[in-house]
Amino acid sequence: MAYNAFDLSGAVALVTGGNSGIGLGFAEGLAQAGADVCIWGTNETKNGAAREQLERHGTKVEALICDVGDADAVAASFERTVELLGKVDSCFANAGIGGRGTPFVDMSMAEWRRIFQVNMEGVFQTFQQAIRHMVERGEGGSLVATSSLSAIFGAPRSEHYASTKAGLNAMVRGLAVEHARHGIRINSILPGWIDTAMTERAINTEAFQTKVLRRVPLRRWGVGADFSGIAVYLASNASSYHTGDEFVIDGGYACF
Repeated sequence: MAYNAFDLSGAVALVTGGNSGIGLGFAEGLAQAGADVCIWGTNETKNGAAREQLERHGTKVEALICDVGDADAVAASFERTVELLGKVDSCFANAGIGGRGTPFVDMSMAEWRRIFQVNMEGVFQTFQQAIRHMVERGEGGSLVATSSLSAIFGAPRSEHYASTKAGLNAMVRGLAVEHARHGIRINSILPGWIDTAMTERAINTEAFQTKVLRRVPLRRWGVGADFSGIAVYLASNASSYHTGDEFVIDGGYACF
C-alpha cells in the first residue's frame, strides 16, 4: 500500500504573504498535495496572479487583501477565510518585511517599530486567531512561522529584522508547549539566502555573487519552490509528533 500521509485532500491551509517568494512556494506545495488554500497579501495584482497559478492544481483557492500589522484586518480576514473555506487546519505566518540597511546608530524608533509591527505583531495576531479557531474546533492543527538565519547569525544594519526573527523562534517554542494539549503543533522555518523580491537587490550584487554564494554548499540561491515540501510535511499527518522545532533550509550555508 502506498504511503499517503502527505495527502492533504480535504484540508485547508492559510498562508500569509502567500502571493510570492517563500509563501507562494508553501502554497504551491499545499495545493499540489490536495489542500484548499487561502493566501493573504497586500498587493491585489500579485494576489490575483498567485491565485490563478495555484488554481491549476485543481483545489479551491482564495486570495484576500490583508495587512497583518493591522489587528482588525487580521481578525476580519481570518473570519472571512473560515467563511469561504469552512475551517483552517494549518496556518503559515509568512508575511514579513525587510529593513532599509540603515546603520544601527542612525535607525529611528519609527523604523524599528515598523519592522516589529509586521514581523512580530503580525505573527502574534495571526496565530492568536488560528489558535482560538483550532481550540474551538477541537481537531488540532499546525502552525508555522517563517523565521530567518538572521535569528542565529549576526545581521549588521538589520538588527531590528533579526530581532523579530529570533523572537519568533522563542514564541514558537512557548506556543508549542502551551498548546500541545490541544493537538496543535507549532514550528518555525529558518530560510537562508532565498531569491525573492525582498532580497533580489542584495543577492544580485557582485559582492554577494563572489562572497556569499561561494559559501552556499549547494552553490545556488534558494527559491520559493524549495519550501513546498516542508510545507506539505508540516501540514500533514506525517509530522503529527513534531512540534517546537526550527527547520533550517539554507542549502547548507549554516553548517559550512
